[in-house]
Amino acid sequence: MANIIVIALCYIGVYLHYYLSKVPRSRARLIDLHYVYSLVFQVGLIGLLFGFIPHVLFSDITAERIGWQAGSPFQIEVGIHDGVWGLLGFLCIRFKGGFRAATAIGWALFMLGAAIGHVVDLVKTGNTEEYNFLMIFVDFFVAFNLSVLTYLSYKNPVSTVQAEGR
Repeated sequence: MANIIVIALCYIGVYLHYYLSKVPRSRARLIDLHYVYSLVFQVGLIGLLFGFIPHVLFSDITAERIGWQAGSPFQIEVGIHDGVWGLLGFLCIRFKGGFRAATAIGWALFMLGAAIGHVVDLVKTGNTEEYNFLMIFVDFFVAFNLSVLTYLSYKNPVSTVQAEGR
């Protein structure tokens, strides 16, 4: 599944950046890199590539893969919602602190709600379509990951010099 590949690339990017960078290594630096990479990959890329594009440009195909009714304007709404969050994920490269926290918390809550919705759909209707059933695990993982990283980033603040990579 493409979402899992994006998450794997996120972690590969974190460790390549951490070990190849000339910035002194520290726990706070590693947490900061995990945080920003997770926001860019798990909010930005997933929001745009796997939310906005399929729900807006390929809405009927996406509805079928999820097990939903094709032709619903709800698809477009979900796609625009995901696209906006995707943009916020990419803006986390530039904006730090509260902006990152708000983006992480908002997306984590959305993913948690989506996961619960997929579970309810599975239980009520037996919907085992790939884009319904398999998304449960990705949604829960992303919500948990962003929540933990938000907490850790506030407990282990990185210095301005380290954050800017000087």
